Amino acid sequence: MSEIPVTFITVQGLNVAQAISGQGPPLLLLHGWGASLKLVWPLAERLARAGYRVYALDLPGFGASDPPPAPWTVYDYAAFVTAYLDAHGLPQVHLFGHSFGGRLGIILGAQQPQRLQKLVLAGSAGVRAPAPLPVRLRLAGYKALRDALHRAGLRALAERLRAAYNARYGSTDFQQATGVMRATFVNVVNEDLLPLAARVQRPTLLFWGDQDTDTPLWQGQRLEQTIPDAGLIVQAGAGHYSYLERVDETARVMDHFFRQAAAPHPEASIKRL
Repeated sequence: MSEIPVTFITVQGLNVAQAISGQGPPLLLLHGWGASLKLVWPLAERLARAGYRVYALDLPGFGASDPPPAPWTVYDYAAFVTAYLDAHGLPQVHLFGHSFGGRLGIILGAQQPQRLQKLVLAGSAGVRAPAPLPVRLRLAGYKALRDALHRAGLRALAERLRAAYNARYGSTDFQQATGVMRATFVNVVNEDLLPLAARVQRPTLLFWGDQDTDTPLWQGQRLEQTIPDAGLIVQAGAGHYSYLERVDETARVMDHFFRQAAAPHPEASIKRL
């Protein structure tokens, strides 16, 4: 991979790192939670060579970009992406979103389809998995005790309980997030976007690794069933970053998908590569 041509742009008052390459139809690449534009750049390079003007950025709070000024929701991030497109004078783009970036693609595809041509989601987050019964019971017990301590005026003890619970049961992403990004993470992961997926109005291609443990394959299958015009490509043996594990293949298939006049409806909605 060649050196990434990082520059900076101000959007919504935030200093944002970006990299732009190539000439042709505009294509925006959005990274996942805890990542940065570096993890989509290998794909960006290949698509730039294929004839696209590729835009990648560090979303606020990640990489070299400023954090949000307050805890954001996933809808705040989607609005930020729209502002970023406006800053570049881009009325419409193809969009690729991995994991958290996929959440933003789902929202834009449902709420602002006029800003997208076609949508590609890779290991997209946004489909909530039901928590096992023991986890639900544990959480309910914790919340009941925490609230009881607050009612009794024992705020310091309630805070120690909260910190201990989060330290033991919080996810890796939650533990690594600090300050405004921890509250943002809580906002983001609690959003179930499946209802919005049913309203996506753009042709959508899904890439999924069948060994993905962060967003398991069943979630990709559910999105394929829910998004009105979608096809699913299962990348055998690949994990959550399947698009990187099969980067040449991913770029080739994306290029073919973007160049088609209409969204494909293959005989089998699930293809394995």
